[in-house]
Amino acid sequence: MAQSPKPVRLGAIELWPPVVLAPMAGVTDYPFRALCRRFAAEAFARTGGPDTATPGQTPGLFVSEMITARPLVEGNRKTLRLASFGPDESPRSLQLYGVDPYHVGEAVKRLVGEGSIDHLDMNFGCPVPKVTRRGGGSAIPAKPKLLAKIVRAAVGAAGEIPVTIKFRKGIDDRLLTFRDAGRVGQDEGCAAVGLHARTAAQFYEDGADWDAIAELVDLLTIPVFGNGDIWEADDARRMMRETGCAGVIIGRGCLGRPWLFAELVELLCGRQPGAPPRFGVVAAIMREHAGAMVAWSGREGSERGRAGLSVEQGALRAFRKHASWYTKGFRGSTALRERLMHVETLAELDELLASCDPDEPFPDHALRAVRGKRGRLRKVVLPAGYRDELDDDRPPAADAEQLSSGG
Repeated sequence: MAQSPKPVRLGAIELWPPVVLAPMAGVTDYPFRALCRRFAAEAFARTGGPDTATPGQTPGLFVSEMITARPLVEGNRKTLRLASFGPDESPRSLQLYGVDPYHVGEAVKRLVGEGSIDHLDMNFGCPVPKVTRRGGGSAIPAKPKLLAKIVRAAVGAAGEIPVTIKFRKGIDDRLLTFRDAGRVGQDEGCAAVGLHARTAAQFYEDGADWDAIAELVDLLTIPVFGNGDIWEADDARRMMRETGCAGVIIGRGCLGRPWLFAELVELLCGRQPGAPPRFGVVAAIMREHAGAMVAWSGREGSERGRAGLSVEQGALRAFRKHASWYTKGFRGSTALRERLMHVETLAELDELLASCDPDEPFPDHALRAVRGKRGRLRKVVLPAGYRDELDDDRPPAADAEQLSSGG
């Protein structure tokens, strides 16, 4: 199973190193994607890449927040905003969620026709109860015929644009769907698939099942990307060696740590990453990120945000969750985070960060500290009789397209 990682071809995109930023609602907006992309690109330039490097290779793929097909087709303003990219983004990678083949096909036609994307990922892994109880999200792969119709509509409308799909192991240990989902992706023309190695019942509980990733690798001929429990760069290398997966998808591990993509690139290109940054460097990254969020919010909206907030206030409030992740584990971080939760201007942020010790080293115990969603084993609620009609290819109702996060 052990082998050196290789570039992965997704249509016209040659991905090297094969690392992917997972789409996360409220997180992977343009400012965060740009920051992760910059760290990856700078690290790739430092390494010079492996001997197989060729011009035009992309060091990492950075996927947008998930958008929903039906409101995109209907021209919903918020959905169109979420589907926008920065002027320097290339390739432009977008995740789409839909439960109805018609609206998925129409949404992809719009994205491709407008020249909006270079890669399309589809979400079939969302475990949120309000979605699964309506037959959406991670419930869809339990009905392979329905999944096939949706994927077929997307691939058919995408033309030369590569399509990938991401899904979970299954509903629970009694209803595992990843094998069928992988076969559907391959049979319907996907360029690759991604497996989050947890069931919907596991939500984000510790202990992703990497053996399931290895099993899917053995089952398929298209590339398989593994997702789950990658907190440090060496976790990614170990996952690839143990499972044979073609690449890795990084979710919670990079929250508050966008430089993880630099470490991933360096390690997969054969160079040992340096020590994590001291607080002064982390503070500079925080300030860059916050400033980019203010600038992006100003580009997208009017001078006044919701609830009478200015653009700067609205952006800094949205930044607070990132601030919590950046500072997690540092000495005195509990008190610091309490103060950060009240920051509403960049000047206030500057003043607060300047009061901290720039030479404080990054705490080792924080490398594997859980950021973002936490999980616990739960019963997955499905529509009445859902498990008895797994051959059904009828799409669920529109309310299964509730905007929600992740997979």
